[in-house]
Amino acid sequence: MGSESQTEKDVYSKYNLKRVINASGRMTILGVSTPRSEVIDTVLHGLNEYFEIKDLVDKTGQYIAKLLKVENAVVVSCASAGIVQAVAGLIIKDDRELLFNLHSSDKYVPREIIVPKGHNVNFGAPIGTMVALGGGIMVEAGYANECKPEHIESLINPDTAAILYVKSHHCVQKSMLSVAQTAVIAKKYNIPLIVDAAAEEDLQIYYQQGADLVIYSGAKAIEGPTSGVVIGRHQAVEWLKLQSQGIGRPMKVGKEGILGLTQAIELYVRDPKPETGQQMVTKMTPFIESLNTLDGISAKVVWDGAGRDIARAEIVFDASVIGKTAIEMIDLMKQGEIAVYFREYKANEGKVDADVRSVTSAQLDIIYNKIKNIIQGAK
Repeated sequence: MGSESQTEKDVYSKYNLKRVINASGRMTILGVSTPRSEVIDTVLHGLNEYFEIKDLVDKTGQYIAKLLKVENAVVVSCASAGIVQAVAGLIIKDDRELLFNLHSSDKYVPREIIVPKGHNVNFGAPIGTMVALGGGIMVEAGYANECKPEHIESLINPDTAAILYVKSHHCVQKSMLSVAQTAVIAKKYNIPLIVDAAAEEDLQIYYQQGADLVIYSGAKAIEGPTSGVVIGRHQAVEWLKLQSQGIGRPMKVGKEGILGLTQAIELYVRDPKPETGQQMVTKMTPFIESLNTLDGISAKVVWDGAGRDIARAEIVFDASVIGKTAIEMIDLMKQGEIAVYFREYKANEGKVDADVRSVTSAQLDIIYNKIKNIIQGAK
């Protein structure tokens, strides 16, 4: 695992924490990502200073908006908080009575949020829960394996408050309308479009395609601290910002998170992507070749299902040969002194994916040897 500082040793020993190799990607359950040193320095500076927080929120938002060439932006505590506050903001707008009584007021306002049925996913918590928390009533469009423009269009009525499009690998990909197609419908009926693009890498495309609010995780592709950012049309973002006085209050982000994410976005825009998909392939090729020498194991390169420039190693476990199913292998790989986490979405098919973005070549060797030891011990 390489050399470690006394602080690292103390943290693991003090709390009796297990070491983790993160081959699952930018996953919240493992701490998402590791920010660059400039971001860490900015967070530390922010922790030790005082600010007028509203001014900090407004000025950093303006700075981010200028960097991304959008009308407005605001840092939030995480992407899911961004969904909640986006929904609430578009329902409440600037109505103070609703702001303070979102879930108890009898006042009529449109509350229906149209979501493609294949986008009603659990990303660690259900999309529907975020919509409901924001005061919305989710209405599913289309089917689990298909959503066309007419499916959304047929549901639009006076109770429609917004359309929510979830751009994620979690979602059904086939036979789904695009963000651009959804934006055409939203514009036609003058209905706001929210795009949840939490793990996406392009910070401008969905805004450019016509979304009113676009939500990103600050700690995934951007590699900032635990946070999120919402960009979009000026008025829509201003309505969202009002939620700090309502349902957004328990979702507030600290000064250090605001400054840290702003710095991370600046670095993300200024510097080229640190690792391309082809570089990931180069790094994982010896790992894949080694796995393919093991009886009952086959591995190959696969590309991200949502179209991002991310290559992963798909590992297939033949239970008839190794005596262990993929689900059993996943559990065994998490045991011992070092826990290895894979992407587990295809475990029921006997497969896992290894995401190498946060994994070193030395750690890939550890993963290979752990797999080898498990299957040899199982014979």
